[in-house]
Parts: sequence; structure tokens; C-alpha cells
Amino acid sequence: MIEILAHSFMQRALAAGLLVGIVASYYGVFVVQRGMGFLGHGLAHAAFGGVALGILLNAEPLWVAIPFTLAVAIGITWARERSRLGVDSVIGIFLAISMALGVVFLSLKRSYAADAFGYLFGSILSVTTTDLLIALLLFGLALATLPMWGRWAYATLDREAAMVDRLPVARDDYVLSCLIAVTVVAAVKIVGVLLIAAFLVIPAAASRLLARSFLAMTVLSVLGGGASVVFGLAGSYWLDIPSGAAIILVQGAVFLLLLGVVRRA
Repeated sequence: MIEILAHSFMQRALAAGLLVGIVASYYGVFVVQRGMGFLGHGLAHAAFGGVALGILLNAEPLWVAIPFTLAVAIGITWARERSRLGVDSVIGIFLAISMALGVVFLSLKRSYAADAFGYLFGSILSVTTTDLLIALLLFGLALATLPMWGRWAYATLDREAAMVDRLPVARDDYVLSCLIAVTVVAAVKIVGVLLIAAFLVIPAAASRLLARSFLAMTVLSVLGGGASVVFGLAGSYWLDIPSGAAIILVQGAVFLLLLGVVRRA
């Protein structure tokens, strides 16, 4: 591991990966417990639409993708509350619209293949100082919202009871959706649009197999998300395989192993 950290680009990759991995795994427990795993797919595709718009405008894709994905997250939450449609149906609609816009934006750009490829499949080894700053701000934002964890957990486990106790459940839903949206955008550069949904869900799902409380699930998810980045990067370096895919494969292997152990227990 010391040999790997001798390279500055690996140092930036590890730092950004740990920051985003911890935050994504933290929010992932709410996504998994609320049965909203498809939200990761929807917001990842929304992020792709924002990235495509950034490429079209010759601007920094992530800075354009953040407000774009936030708008989609707010739209999903608003439509879910205003209609009788299931959450998966609402997410599917916004996913399709976002992808269609992304295709249109890219079609207006003559040369985009190389730029778009990096965001589709992830490019953690090309993380820049700006990307690292975004990840650091994201981590700081997550720390600042820790006092809200209790309300989020309460509403996740018993939404009706939380509303009866006059907690701001609807407002908290918007806040949580926006935070997840920003996390997705930040992680797109690290694991790519096609893998971020799994990054958001797998550590939390694995921790759910072991945890006996929501707090324990949160802690285990955060630890697992961070560890998967370390082992995934090390594996990608020694095996010469894509880093984003290696991180997800580590997470998947741990989940399948735990699933087998739990079933035999």
C-alpha cells in the first residue's frame, strides 16, 4: 500500500474515494431502508444529463451537473408527494427525461466521446484538486447534517408516527433527496454513472444483513464503504483493472459472502 501512495494521483484518488465512499454509504442506509434503491439509478442518469450539458457548454461538467441533478431530485420528491404514482414510476419518468436531454445535449456537440466515456465508467485516477475539493465539501456537509440523523431515522422506520409527532418529514425528504443528489454527482467522477447506484446501495445492503439496529447499520455501512475504496484501489493497481469497477466488485464480494453466512446461520 505504501508503494501505491508514492504516486500523487493515487493519493488524490484514495482521498476522494474515501470521502465520497463514506458519504454515499451513510446516505445509502436511508435509500435501502426506504426501499428507494432505484433512486440511485435515477439520479445517476440525471447527473449524466447535467454532465452532457456541461460538455455542451464547455464548462466544468460537475459544476453544471450539481444544479441539474438537484432540480431532478426536487422534481422527483415533489411528484411523489403530488401524485398517487409509486416512487419507482416517478423516478423512471425523470430518469427517461434526463437521459433524453443528455442524448440531445451530446448530439449538439461534435466531439464528446472521450469526455462522456470518463463519466460513464468512472475515472478515479484522474481526480483533480477541484474534484477533491468537491468531495471534501460534500463530507463537510454530511457532518453538518448529522444532527438530523435522528429525525431521518425515525421517519425511515415509522413515517406515520414521525408525522404524528409533528416532525418536518416532508421538508426532511427534500433535504435528504438533495444531499443524495449532490453525493451522486460527486461520485460520478469516481465510479461513473453506470456504477454509482450500486455504490450507494451495496454497502448499506451488506450492513443490513449484520446490523440489529439502525445505528449499527449506519456505522457498518460507512466503514464498509470506506474499506471497499481502499481494497478496490489496491486491487485495481496490482491487477491493472478499472478502479471504479474494482471498488464495486469488492463491495459485491463482501455482500455475497455475508449473504451466504447469514443464510447458514
